[in-house]
Amino acid sequence: MKQAITAFLAVSILLTGCATVQSIVRSSFPYTATLIIPSSSNVNSTLSARSSATSFDQIFTGKTTNNENIKEVRITSAKIIASSPANQNLGVFRSVKVFISMGDGSSEVLVANRTDISSNPGNSLVLDIDNSKFLDSYLKSSSVRIRMEYVLKDQLNVDLSVKASLGFSASPGTTN
Repeated sequence: MKQAITAFLAVSILLTGCATVQSIVRSSFPYTATLIIPSSSNVNSTLSARSSATSFDQIFTGKTTNNENIKEVRITSAKIIASSPANQNLGVFRSVKVFISMGDGSSEVLVANRTDISSNPGNSLVLDIDNSKFLDSYLKSSSVRIRMEYVLKDQLNVDLSVKASLGFSASPGTTN
């Protein structure tokens, strides 16, 4: 009887530990996407760019999330960084909104935005997040897409490539 209880406790600790580690990994490594803003984009017009997003576990394991190991996913941070040209001042944007959706394009949700962009923020811009929603179904889907809706206040001379980086927190899920 003692061996059965010990074995049960060991398996329970192992399963809980794996879920906790997976939760920590998911909340430590962001989903990222590279978005292209064409130099032909009109100033003072609402436009958008989209791209598939990848996460740390997809890059290293080739798989998407394990649905049972995480729950209560919320966004914790959002940032865009100029990647080409790397020294591009992101003050060219009047406003930015970032949405995530499942890979099939269904069910899009606003996760971050910024409307008070100064003239000289440099080559990175921290966005205001909306962490009022659980995003479990989005991050548990087979793929995640990021769409950035933007308004330019200045004309671009060259195509601008920005990296969107979204950080998430999650609680460990339970397995049956």
